[in-house]
Amino acid sequence: MSPRVAAPERPSVPLPIRLGVSSCLLGQEVRYDGGHKRDRYLTDDLADYFEWVPVCPELEAGMGVPRPALRLQSGSGEVRLVEIKSGADRTDELERFSAKRVRALRGLSLCGYLLKKDSPSCGWTRVKVWNPKGMAERKGQGLFARALCEAFPGLPVEEEGRLRDAALRENFIERVFAYARLKQLFTGRWTAGRVVAFHTAHKLQLMAHSPAAYRTLGALVAEVAKTSRAEFRDQYEHLFMEALEKRATRGRNANVLNHCAGYFKKRIDPDARAELADLVEEYRQGFVPLVVPITLIRHHARMHDTAYLAGQTYLEPHPKELMLRNHV
Repeated sequence: MSPRVAAPERPSVPLPIRLGVSSCLLGQEVRYDGGHKRDRYLTDDLADYFEWVPVCPELEAGMGVPRPALRLQSGSGEVRLVEIKSGADRTDELERFSAKRVRALRGLSLCGYLLKKDSPSCGWTRVKVWNPKGMAERKGQGLFARALCEAFPGLPVEEEGRLRDAALRENFIERVFAYARLKQLFTGRWTAGRVVAFHTAHKLQLMAHSPAAYRTLGALVAEVAKTSRAEFRDQYEHLFMEALEKRATRGRNANVLNHCAGYFKKRIDPDARAELADLVEEYRQGFVPLVVPITLIRHHARMHDTAYLAGQTYLEPHPKELMLRNHV
């Protein structure tokens, strides 16, 4: 007989979780023209789960509303933030503000950040950079966004525009909840036992994102008692969040689902096993969303008291009410 696997207790975090956000996305009239870019998914659908910490770098840096429109402009080997009409350079003041604001954010225990797409201050990726000939390339990053990412390398960060993609949306919110659990683990005087329990509960979730990272983290946890506390915490946090940033593919999810099915091999009848196998294959081929086989696995885990699976965050990495796995 194979050794009995200890049942993990699925870790949870208190709600709401605190996230940073570009102020205009909450409907605040802070844009250069006095308008806003309210995103109702953030203000309505996510309102019960997240506490927003709004930041508008340009306004808070003292540029006012309304204010001259800005853009990123290249020249002399560097990228500068300039006013479109006058050409006035506002780089230094926004960089000074960004460094100060990011330091203030450290004390707020943020577990994620949502930035305004295409903004020369807040855009996370592919922001337009204009060359001296008046041509633009999507190769830049907003000045505040850059300071934020440098200061918080493991923090889940996304742009509101990318959340329209169901897979990116699910991955971001999965990472936010995982990061919140991770920060809770290392708050206060953590123990090797708590680390092992945390890691055990996240094994299948890690396997779905990165089998290589799953193995690396397992080896790291095995040495937790022999590693300095600060070194272990830093290494584990970095590798854990880096693993979850890799999106779980249908193939890797299907492999994990089949792994889950193995726990019921001798507990359910042949027809039930065949039904589960068929659903996993239908998911792999893209005929049904992930929620379908996950729901059946959760049912079997509950009915057959499969405590190890019931304790896996993979089966519920975020509140089911968000219905994120209904679309991936």
